[in-house]
Amino acid sequence: MTEGNSLELLNQLEDILDSDPLIDEVGFIHPSQFVTLNREAGGSLASSVRTTLQSEDGLLRPRVPEVNSSETVFWCRDHKLGISTQVLLPLYNAAKHAFMASLESYKSHSSVSAKKDESGGNDMSSCFSPSLYFLESKLMKHSRALLLLSCDFVTAWNSRKLVLSKKNNVQIFFGELFLSALVLSYAPKSESSWSHRRWVIKMLAGKCSNLREIMEKETELVTRIVEESSGTGFSEKQKMNYRAWNHCCWLVSYMSEGQVLEELNKSRDWARLHITDNSCFHYRTRLMLKMLEESRDKESLTGSPGHRLIVQTFVECGSILWIEELDWNELLIKRHIGREALWLHRRFLSLCWMKYFATDIHDVSCRCYHKDSTSHEISVFMHNELGLVRSCSTIPDNDFEDFQAHATFSSTYILWLIKHLSESLEIELQEKLPLGELKTVMNDICPEKLFLWHSLQGTCEST
Repeated sequence: MTEGNSLELLNQLEDILDSDPLIDEVGFIHPSQFVTLNREAGGSLASSVRTTLQSEDGLLRPRVPEVNSSETVFWCRDHKLGISTQVLLPLYNAAKHAFMASLESYKSHSSVSAKKDESGGNDMSSCFSPSLYFLESKLMKHSRALLLLSCDFVTAWNSRKLVLSKKNNVQIFFGELFLSALVLSYAPKSESSWSHRRWVIKMLAGKCSNLREIMEKETELVTRIVEESSGTGFSEKQKMNYRAWNHCCWLVSYMSEGQVLEELNKSRDWARLHITDNSCFHYRTRLMLKMLEESRDKESLTGSPGHRLIVQTFVECGSILWIEELDWNELLIKRHIGREALWLHRRFLSLCWMKYFATDIHDVSCRCYHKDSTSHEISVFMHNELGLVRSCSTIPDNDFEDFQAHATFSSTYILWLIKHLSESLEIELQEKLPLGELKTVMNDICPEKLFLWHSLQGTCEST
């Protein structure tokens, strides 16, 4: 394919994107699949035409009639765009060349304008240069096409930031969110796309008032992507999309208290069905930490007895939430054998519960009611944890590796818990801990972790 034909293909792709701004999904299709795709969509495909565009109105004639006439290049219907894999390389080369040229022109114009502003002169040559608006339009158009063909072309994303950072039109930023979602439709693990999306949200946070609605749409997007990733589809859409969940974790700082509680409820269903996906549990961790931050902020305020009552109620609700999460986590641990993500989540829950809800470490006056029950709560908590560890240390089948992993995780969990207790609680737990059984389990199942046992033994001797 000649350079002229490649450029014509690029122009046609950009025309398609301009003619249907609501395209929300892109796919790269083998030429042999176009006939089937068109038949399923209820259209008719002219086999004598190579470059065709299937639309609601029928077939549009190609602008490259001299190329082989046996295949289709672009297919667009119902806001879905298909691009033939056969032309990806020449199309990418044309898009890259057009983008780099437009970026150079834009930077040159900006440099001339900056020098003119500094000198205060009137350079007549700049009057004959293309307008800034025209150069911006070309740059945005070519960068869009290039990013659809190469989603992690960082220079293209940065060029869009360069143009957008000078704009105050909120709708332009919403359009950028739409573009990144389009890229993520075929590349859900594109780090550059997620990063650009966060930059746009930061810009929107200071320019619009409907931030809550934006957060809701963002979590809906992540939910849709991770649900697709958990299925058996394209190779790119695989389990545990860390980047999507990481984006969700980043969003937490912009969420209101009500949204945090709503997301905790929604993410529980996902976690229950995907207990090996540690990313979802990490997201729940961020949500619960956000609640703790809200609690600490309220405690730091001084005010009337009425305010103290509000704080007390909030702390009580937080304690109930933590206990419910611990109970739910224990249920999952007993139901799903040998899943490390569940034990790691329990470490977080146990540590935070003891630090913020079961001790008087911060000595806040509004917690006086809570100090009276501290000893009983800790005793119940320790008894429950020991019972959980005992039940999980039993190995009914030595040939089943998950039972061995279960025993390993439970043993290392209780050793970890001891190391994070205060001195008085540590002594109390060691007195109740079946040290002989624990050492036997670790020696048989995970001898490589015996250094944890020796560390515990040294602590016992010192106390």
